Amino acid sequence: MSKESEGANDIRDYKKDLRHLQIELVRLQRHLIAEQLQILIIFEGRDAAGKDGCIKRIVEHLSPRETRVVALGKPSDRDQNSWYFQRYVSHLPAKQEMVLFNRSWYNRAGVERVMGFCTEHQYQDFVMSVVPFEHMLVDSGIQILKYYLDIDRREQEERLQARRQDPLKQWKVSPVDEVAVEHWRAYSVARNEMFAATHNEITPWYLVRANNKKRARLNVIRHMLSRIDWPGREHRIDQPDQQVVFPYNAKHLLTETIAP
Repeated sequence: MSKESEGANDIRDYKKDLRHLQIELVRLQRHLIAEQLQILIIFEGRDAAGKDGCIKRIVEHLSPRETRVVALGKPSDRDQNSWYFQRYVSHLPAKQEMVLFNRSWYNRAGVERVMGFCTEHQYQDFVMSVVPFEHMLVDSGIQILKYYLDIDRREQEERLQARRQDPLKQWKVSPVDEVAVEHWRAYSVARNEMFAATHNEITPWYLVRANNKKRARLNVIRHMLSRIDWPGREHRIDQPDQQVVFPYNAKHLLTETIAP
């Protein structure tokens, strides 16, 4: 079989698997609405790791009335003079809603810290506050899933270069993106310290190896469907590939399971 034929088969298989999973997401949403659930999904990760594409496939066929994607821009002067979590609170899911954060309050532990947009005191205050804050949300009835999409340095370089050259993707290029590779190591250190400080049993971090975009998307959806309790899920959904999506463990830093 030629490489072209193999590639075409891979695309057909991907589209078939994605359609099946998107049908299950619609079934999940029906259950979410009927049972008045509240689901918050947080996507963090390297610049160009594929958060936009993953979120797009999740929400593509869901009801827009009960599904919201939140991607906040630069904080306003008022935001900077308010309680740090305040601007996120109004976007939290009500009953019957699923909300997906394309970056979240963890900006403070990532880009803000690396780029010097916050002070060390502000960072330390965030680290002390974020887990109790999330536990309070869980106690109020919100189920939280946190995903960190990880890619290696060469993959990031190639994707950022492709963005610059594609006229349909240039809106994604920001000043922060332009220096992402330059600050690669600083982002790694910030990521590792964030995991160490905020991973816990109630709101754990799940890592996603996202060098292969399609595989990452399918397995994130499978993982989502496996983590939310709803009728019939175990009979229709394959378990996610544990080489692609898995809970954080400090040993991953030693084995370079995630990009150093």
